[in-house]
Amino acid sequence: MPVSPNQGSTGGGDAVTLTGTHFTGTTGVRYGTRQATSFTVLNDTTTATITPSGQGAVPVSVTTPGGTGVVGTFYYLPPPKFRIIAPSAGPLAGGNTVILSGLGLYTTLEVRFGTQLAAFTVDSDGQLTVIVPAGIAVGPVTVTVRTRGGIAGGVTYTYLGAPAITVVTLDSGPVGGGDLVVITGTGFSYATAVSFGGTPVISYRVASDTEIDAVVPAGALGPVSVTVTTLGGTTTAAGAYTYLGSFAVLGGASVTNTGLSTITGDLGVSPGVSVTGFPPGQVVNGAIHVSDAAAAAAHADLAATYADAAGRPQTAAISGDLGGLTLTPGVYRAPSSIGLTGTLTLDAQGDRNAKWVFQIGSTLTTATASSVVLVNGATARNVIWQIGSSATLGTGTAFTGRILAATSITVTTSVTVNGQTLARDGSVTLDTNTITRPW
Repeated sequence: MPVSPNQGSTGGGDAVTLTGTHFTGTTGVRYGTRQATSFTVLNDTTTATITPSGQGAVPVSVTTPGGTGVVGTFYYLPPPKFRIIAPSAGPLAGGNTVILSGLGLYTTLEVRFGTQLAAFTVDSDGQLTVIVPAGIAVGPVTVTVRTRGGIAGGVTYTYLGAPAITVVTLDSGPVGGGDLVVITGTGFSYATAVSFGGTPVISYRVASDTEIDAVVPAGALGPVSVTVTTLGGTTTAAGAYTYLGSFAVLGGASVTNTGLSTITGDLGVSPGVSVTGFPPGQVVNGAIHVSDAAAAAAHADLAATYADAAGRPQTAAISGDLGGLTLTPGVYRAPSSIGLTGTLTLDAQGDRNAKWVFQIGSTLTTATASSVVLVNGATARNVIWQIGSSATLGTGTAFTGRILAATSITVTTSVTVNGQTLARDGSVTLDTNTITRPW
């Protein structure tokens, strides 16, 4: 090719080699009407030149003592223009593909992300497919494209670090899902998926780089991992959320009721087969399960949850009566029986995931009109009473938490329970009570 390369920037400054004959003694080189910025005759057939500024297609002429001749055509190309088709962010490791869309890209010579060269494919004058190179550090970099027509920049690409999950609040809920939880962590701005136990959430909203609000999908009993995927990578928090059972009342041998008790949640018995007193008792937002598959699964979950609660390491010892105490989260152990006369206050200190486990070696007995009060973000689902034998709730008690009794539970007249009454081996006895599963 007599003019090589035959394309360049409208601003000039490109090195172009002319090939022909009789170049010895050249006195001038013109690109259109403009003199070359400089030229050097290398030999009789080759001249090196630097282009002046110009526009469009122009003839290239050489003047020697023997005359002036046109050796070819040079095409002035405007600088490229481009933008990144979203997303304009990705992992620090690179390797992902982005599309650059614009004008004047056909003669692309180089694409850089910051200082890093990128591999690319010219799809057309209006599009490049680019493999993003690995970044040097998390944060924004300028993308530049160099073509025969010049260099274009001013477009930003953001290298992202991998996300991280700090906590899920609330960290437990019903197997049917539907709860709104807050996932707190870092690097969430470019989230593309959220799942609980491998199941995508019903919906989610990226509130900020440190918060995702998600509606939990249905799941199976027990703890599951929570996974967040972003353009920067994927993070999984093992066991960060626990699916809780649907039973408000469960007996191992029987459930017996007297009076107008109202149970919100499922009621059942397993492996026993006796449920009496419904009606007049009422079960709302739930069903009665008599030694069926649901009751059997609930009994198995009760046994596992009981064993887990009993095996947790002690935080502090308790004895006698809990009335008048204010307790912060922890595992409290009583070697034998414990009582409650008056009010026990459980203070979460602003932590809605705060947990209490009471390990009671023998019996739990509450006096008339006693109560368990939750303050500063405490939730009933996070209070577990693991009872070594039986629990008796005195008349008019306002009780809170999940009672897991090895043997039996007696709920006397006018008691309200914000929680569960679950007896592993024996019976649950009710008498004009209100029991509400707290999720």
